[in-house]
Amino acid sequence: MLSYQHIYHAGNLADVQKHALLCRMLAYMGQKPKPISYLETHAGRGLYELQSAEALKTGEAAAGIGVAEQWFDEKHPYSQALANVRARHGAGVYPGSPGLAAALQREGDKMHLAELHPQENAALVQAMRGSGAKVHRMDGFEMAMGVCPPTPRRGLILIDPSYEIKSDYNTIPSFIAQLNRKWNVGVIALWYPILVDGAHKDMLAALEAQDLPKVLRHEVRFPPVRAGHRMVGSGMYIVNAPFGLEDEAKWLSGLFSAMK
Repeated sequence: MLSYQHIYHAGNLADVQKHALLCRMLAYMGQKPKPISYLETHAGRGLYELQSAEALKTGEAAAGIGVAEQWFDEKHPYSQALANVRARHGAGVYPGSPGLAAALQREGDKMHLAELHPQENAALVQAMRGSGAKVHRMDGFEMAMGVCPPTPRRGLILIDPSYEIKSDYNTIPSFIAQLNRKWNVGVIALWYPILVDGAHKDMLAALEAQDLPKVLRHEVRFPPVRAGHRMVGSGMYIVNAPFGLEDEAKWLSGLFSAMK
């Protein structure tokens, strides 16, 4: 299914949670001089114009980063990455995960980004120009299995499907278990939506049954952005979670809780 385009949702509260944790992890891993690999299975277009008709139609960015940006001081890696991207592309731009990762990238780091949607892939190639990222137009799960273990071996993968393909909920637990066996030192970060029907619950139960190492599960709740909107929260399930990430998660939980 190739209908999903993240421009309608870029910069929403789910992105804030996901991207704050992602930037914290990449910044922590970047403290050591050894290079890292960053992989992403569903990369999108990399950069989003928040004044576009699509973004304005949903109002999710205004209710998301438009409110939450004040939470992060200038030293937070999320703020630093945002500032880096906006300095190059304009104040009205919001970077997707690839844009944030590229902003925190160091010499010697490598990136592999998968995006199957033809228009989104073409936009991603343009957005990543000059970053050195390898952009794959292929299924992200296949890319991950083909690349892993990557070179450099130390690194992180973000698994961030739209879940429009409902079978993703069933296939992700075994995929992550297999990926962890192939790349046992890799940080595996899975994002999932929390919907009113609780579609994520069986997936998480299956993940817990895998007995994966150093797991951090973090969920936040927030009011629906508009009447009838089914997403009421956002979750991250992280294998081999870096040191100190639990403190970041607890801090974020407090900020989200104060919104209610």
